Amino acid sequence: MEALYHKPMEIESRSMAIIEENLTGVEIPEPERSILKRVIHTTADFDYVENLCFSRDAVSSAKKALQNGAHIVTDTNMALSGINKRSLHQLGCQAHCFMSDPDVAAEAKARGVTRAIVSMERAAQLPKPCIFAIGNAPTALVSLEALMEADKLHPALIIGVPVGFVNVVESKELVIANCRAPYIVARGRKGGSNVAAAICNAMLYQIRR
Repeated sequence: MEALYHKPMEIESRSMAIIEENLTGVEIPEPERSILKRVIHTTADFDYVENLCFSRDAVSSAKKALQNGAHIVTDTNMALSGINKRSLHQLGCQAHCFMSDPDVAAEAKARGVTRAIVSMERAAQLPKPCIFAIGNAPTALVSLEALMEADKLHPALIIGVPVGFVNVVESKELVIANCRAPYIVARGRKGGSNVAAAICNAMLYQIRR
């Protein structure tokens, strides 16, 4: 029986060591490897070895944007709460989630669309480049694609990891196929707000290391 670990740093260190042992033979370079490990650490799911896709230079361009004070926009308050605010604020960055704003809800109801669509439109008006961390709403990804096609938005990164069964796979593949912005996408049905936050934190940890 393996020894029990009690201190948080010991637990995390041992967890990462176990993950690395299970990645033997998997040829994923840094900095993508550290992000993959953080996602596996969050989910205990090694399927992300096959599912997590990175566009060329996505991580390096996103980290540069964060170092220049980019905003992070999430589609759930859960993802928002999971992002390390201390690291974020040390870089002069901000994080937003507009989904619960009363005016967003009212506009979505009046137009007969989802709050995710209105939230992404609201985010397009922010003054700085944005990283979009989408872990729940596939319509947010569809909205981002429409805004980019209309030349109303130029994301620094799209983290496309919504979880579920309806429009999830299709919305992720849309981001990959069009490739209008750097992306990190979890292909298939898996993902979630915790995964979106984990990817953001992995990049923040790399910068603050």
